[in-house]
Amino acid sequence: MERTLLDFRVFNSLAPSNATLSVTQALDKHEQEKKRCYGERVIQVEKCSFSPVVLSTSGVMGNEADRLYKQIARRLATRTNQSYEDCIRYIRQRISFSLIKTLVVSRRGFRGTRCERVQKDSDLNILYSNKTLIY
Repeated sequence: MERTLLDFRVFNSLAPSNATLSVTQALDKHEQEKKRCYGERVIQVEKCSFSPVVLSTSGVMGNEADRLYKQIARRLATRTNQSYEDCIRYIRQRISFSLIKTLVVSRRGFRGTRCERVQKDSDLNILYSNKTLIY
């Protein structure tokens, strides 16, 4: 299986630098910028593929991000025998909360003890109680 490096970028679609562009144009611009900066180096030096994951603060995702989410959801659904819809919802929620957590830590700094949460394969089994996601 080939390794893939992901580079996340979240941008404000209402910022002055993006005000003259539509949301889809801004998403494409940021994806192309990431590919131009890192794409060739990742392929040549790291010997793996590269996928820029571009999201706007309004919740819109770029084409590459959309394809990546769908591919991960298909594989997860096959592996866990869950429905595709439940898997894509799970992935979007987990990544959204991870991005929010990263933002909070970057804004206020880390507080408390550092403890690593070990992810087990059993975490991939999506548990539902009344169609509510349980982590």
